[in-house]
Amino acid sequence: MMNLIFLLQDTIPAAAADSTATAAPAVAAQSVNYFSLLMKGGVMVIPILLLLFFTIYVIIERALYISRAGKENDALINEVRMHLGSGKLEAAQLAASKANTATGNILESGISLIGRPLSEIEGMMEKQTNVEISLMEKKLGWLGLVAGIAPILGFIGTISGVIKIFYTISITENISIGSISGGLYEKMISSGLGLIVGVVAYSGYHYFNMIIDGFALRVQRAVIQFVNIITVGK
Repeated sequence: MMNLIFLLQDTIPAAAADSTATAAPAVAAQSVNYFSLLMKGGVMVIPILLLLFFTIYVIIERALYISRAGKENDALINEVRMHLGSGKLEAAQLAASKANTATGNILESGISLIGRPLSEIEGMMEKQTNVEISLMEKKLGWLGLVAGIAPILGFIGTISGVIKIFYTISITENISIGSISGGLYEKMISSGLGLIVGVVAYSGYHYFNMIIDGFALRVQRAVIQFVNIITVGK
């Protein structure tokens, strides 16, 4: 019995010391410097990061512009109806221009041609609508381009890294798992980063296109209401 007690006294502190020693690397592994880890991805990380910053800039710039230009203002068409009903063309045109929105610009283009044939008015409003939509779609092509390029750059970085790893193995004849996995996980960072940037750009591109499609539907409704005002007086 006494031997068992002495044995436990010797083994428990040793086990505690071993657990402490194994816990220390685990804690150290958790404190990772993500920037230095990112930089291990190779030279392709730099252009991918530049594409990320450019994508964020385009998304913010387009979001601000589209939210302002595509602003929906139901009171505007009612104000235009009131002025036109009173025969105040200049007041109606001024109200549309002061709205400072794409819908206001489209209505202003139609009001400026009142007295001309209806087909000419509708044609002008359609042209102005195409101009406003083109202004909203400006720079969205860059997002589509980044969505395609960023993942490819990431894959190129990974492939070039893998080539270097196997070239080193062929020279040194060291095929240990540590040498392969250590270099491989670093090179896969560029692929992961490229995919993230591509997803962000792809999502922004299609999100803004959905917003612009919704704007086009609202404009069609506003044009129909405007045509009813100048033709039937509703």
